[in-house]
Amino acid sequence: MSTRIYHGDIHPEDFAKSLAAAFHRGSYQVQKFGNPNHLAVQIATGRGKRAGHTALTANIMRVPDGVSINLSDQVWLGLAASFGMTALSALRNPFSLLNRLDVIAQDLESVQLEAKVWEVIDATAKQLGTGFALSERLNRTACPYCMTANPLGAGRCLACGAPLGEVQAKTCANCGFVIKNDEKTCPNCRYKLV
Repeated sequence: MSTRIYHGDIHPEDFAKSLAAAFHRGSYQVQKFGNPNHLAVQIATGRGKRAGHTALTANIMRVPDGVSINLSDQVWLGLAASFGMTALSALRNPFSLLNRLDVIAQDLESVQLEAKVWEVIDATAKQLGTGFALSERLNRTACPYCMTANPLGAGRCLACGAPLGEVQAKTCANCGFVIKNDEKTCPNCRYKLV
């Protein structure tokens, strides 16, 4: 499973609509489950198709700084069976490949499904003006002595010169999400922080 977090004023529905528009056609079908803050979007090959069956689920969850997207591992069993049938047919009669060209093309397209889903998600994020940059709430630190805003990573306060090591942002040990020092639970993966 791979996870990406996009920062900004975005919602899971924005990504769900883009995935449905890109994949709910041709040999794929898209189903959406959940609520506005946590959606599961399943992309799968249609049941009646001659090509191998595969499925992939995008879990899209609202987090305090934007949206976290996690793709499940792709189901490969149907594709493996389809490739096996093609190989067996070719061993028996090489000319049978001509009858299976559309199936082979669909199977090859399905092998690239995860990469294509990330392309759609990245393009949607770019359209919405989001990215991997830190959100506004984590873009600066406040000096605990004089409350002056300082750039992230500054060693000393610009105004009073006090050391800022204790107020710098940390990351979750479980998923790497940037967290505030006063947070007790990771907003991304719900891991209990020490």
